[in-house]
Amino acid sequence: MAFNHTKLAVYQHSLDGLELCDRICNELPTGRRNVRDQMDRAATSVVAKIAEGAGEFSPREKARFYRMACRSAVEVAAWLDVCLRRKEADLATAHAALSLYDEITAMLVSLSKRSKGRGVGRG
Repeated sequence: MAFNHTKLAVYQHSLDGLELCDRICNELPTGRRNVRDQMDRAATSVVAKIAEGAGEFSPREKARFYRMACRSAVEVAAWLDVCLRRKEADLATAHAALSLYDEITAMLVSLSKRSKGRGVGRG
């Protein structure tokens, strides 16, 4: 049995983004445990919040989870920028991750708007 969230392209992209972040985190120098931890938490949160949103029945709550996932995706982008500024990440991997998270945020904004628009008696 497949869960609904696994069918979403944005969910699959978020898993790809998590994989790229893992590569970057594994290459960070000793002493950057805080950056590693924060990036891992944010990237994992994107995946989890998308799944939670897909499993939600209330349109308003569904949209809220997609917005939270979007905020976490933006946080990932910020951590990637930190790694790039400090020259602690492979350029190609970091740029691929940034491009992917840009796409993920656009997809999440769209999902949030569409989900919110499905409610009956919105106010």
